[in-house]
Amino acid sequence: MNSALIYLLVKSWQNRNWMRVRRLKQPKYLIFAIIGAGYFYSYFIGFLFNPKRFAGGMGVGPFGASASDPVLWQSIGALILLVIFLGMWIFPTERAALVLSEAEVAFLFPAPIDRKTLVRFKLLKAQVAIVTSVIFLQFIGVLTGRTRSLEAGLIHGIGWWLIFSILSLHKLGASFARTMLLDHGISNWKRRGMVLTLAGLGVAGVAVWVMKEIPRPDFSELTGMEDLKYYGEQILESGPLPYLLFPFRLIVKPYLAPDLVSFLVALAPAALLVVVHYVWVMRSDVAFEEASVEASQKMAERIANIRASRSNGGAMIKPRKKKRAPFELKPSGLPSVALLWKNLIHAGHSFTPRFWLRLLVVGVILCMYLRGTGFGSEVMPVIAILIPMLMAWSLLIGPQLFRQDFRSDMAMADVLKTYPLKSWQLALGELLAPTVILTFVHWFLIVMGVLMFYKFDGRAIPLGMRISAGLALAVIMPGLNLICLMIPNCAVLLFPGWFQAGKDAPQGIEATGQRLVLALGQFFVFAVTILPPAIVFGLVMLVGGLMGNPVLILPVAAIPAAILIAAECWGGLLLLGRLFERYDLSGETGA
Repeated sequence: MNSALIYLLVKSWQNRNWMRVRRLKQPKYLIFAIIGAGYFYSYFIGFLFNPKRFAGGMGVGPFGASASDPVLWQSIGALILLVIFLGMWIFPTERAALVLSEAEVAFLFPAPIDRKTLVRFKLLKAQVAIVTSVIFLQFIGVLTGRTRSLEAGLIHGIGWWLIFSILSLHKLGASFARTMLLDHGISNWKRRGMVLTLAGLGVAGVAVWVMKEIPRPDFSELTGMEDLKYYGEQILESGPLPYLLFPFRLIVKPYLAPDLVSFLVALAPAALLVVVHYVWVMRSDVAFEEASVEASQKMAERIANIRASRSNGGAMIKPRKKKRAPFELKPSGLPSVALLWKNLIHAGHSFTPRFWLRLLVVGVILCMYLRGTGFGSEVMPVIAILIPMLMAWSLLIGPQLFRQDFRSDMAMADVLKTYPLKSWQLALGELLAPTVILTFVHWFLIVMGVLMFYKFDGRAIPLGMRISAGLALAVIMPGLNLICLMIPNCAVLLFPGWFQAGKDAPQGIEATGQRLVLALGQFFVFAVTILPPAIVFGLVMLVGGLMGNPVLILPVAAIPAAILIAAECWGGLLLLGRLFERYDLSGETGA
């Protein structure tokens, strides 16, 4: 390949990292970089150089699989790859394009470089991302015990590289093939019809064979995952399916090889597939310049959107699509409702009352169906155990996912200050949208938990007790969500220099340190805030349990706890309003 292109790749990588190093002169980046480096050292490097981590050979297989069932996991991996490959031929609609930056398009396309050289440049650029992903997955393998020896690290590293390289080559080759089909008058829907027809014939053939040759399992007699595993092995390892999955098994075999000899045997066919894909891509004579220019413009818009979203707390901006209002906004009413209306529109169509009603109906019907089957009645309590974990996870992580609050409006702070609202009203309006969204999420999980958690450890749980616990949680969740959202919003207003946008935004290891500090701070503040309501709830439960019906006392005890949480929320809104009054955007834009 042209040495100038290699020079461009190397220098771009060097300059990108040099700019990150130069930013460390600023204390706000240096502090977080030190914290992030300490985190990576203690969590990754310490494990990597611990000799005990490499004792015991290859380690366990994926998801805990043992070395005794490699064929099963080869078949599962091959099936996943088959679905991914089908998706490359079914879903895309655009013509072939090399996704490059606008600067690369402006520099390379007018240059005296042929198409094959541009394709090689794109493939080499993709290898940077592939190698980075492989290194990260190797760290994960060491931490999870999947990789316990240098031999295993070599096998898994090369195995991942083969899988990612073939996926990258096939994606590019499929885009070239789709473009050739379009040039020959075969539309996207015709292509999809042909692919879906072939896939449907394959699925139908496998289904007919399974119904004729493999007895249908009696779910009421299943004793555990081993029975399901045995049934899956019969389908995946016999009949027509192994022949359909054969080329895809060749791709995953090197990664799943149990030893070095087996790896070397499996390496040759997989490497041959890489070569075949490379030759296919290089021999495809397709014009991609115009589509590449359009793709680079779209990528530049996405990058600008991401940079703008950093100043908005991470909320993506998509002005092109007109979004439906979640409800009709009346000319008069509470001012905070107008901000709720605005931020719910920002959140999108997925957070309307109609969406949640449909989701609830589907969930209830699914629970009723599972309850009526022998297998479903056994699985539902197991699924129900996950619901409290999901609620706890969404309580802590949800505020980082739904940012339709001050974090999305900081760039418009001067405009917000012109509104004829008190500061606490403005703070309440800004926080209402994510609070409502998270509350609906938790209420949905509560309903699913009440329906599914009908027995535990073989003992039935009365419906009254489940409803009582659900009502208690439903009463306190809105306040808890509001508290969890106040903490990061206070952090944005207290330390606005940590949340700058564009080139000044923290990236790399310093961003990791910043997120770590904020996460620990949020957890500590939440624990301190929730302690008084928890004490009140416990005292009422203790007194009520001695005097009254324990089923009724749960929602009764939740009421004073919710009142105390509401009082804390009121104090938090006053604090948030004062912080916003003191906030000066012009004083925080400097580096």
